Amino acid sequence: MVQEGDYLAIFNSAHRVMKAESILKSRGLPILLIPAPRQLLTDCGLALRFSPEIRDEVMRILEQEQLLPAFVSRFVGGSYLNAQDLAGDT
Repeated sequence: MVQEGDYLAIFNSAHRVMKAESILKSRGLPILLIPAPRQLLTDCGLALRFSPEIRDEVMRILEQEQLLPAFVSRFVGGSYLNAQDLAGDT
């Protein structure tokens, strides 16, 4: 379900993640609402999956909509890494 390099946006509530999904899909972005992996601690149990190619656009839109996720992780080498720790990574 999650492929190498994919990003996961984790939100604090199901309402916020579904609102983010709706906004991003309405703009034609190829994102997917998925169950959050167990390795990631999440209150709502859901995550938005998206590719590195659209990361900047996704984050820009979510910031404009005042709907930033609690955190973003990237799947690298079989582990979920905090995207903030991957500065300059695309």
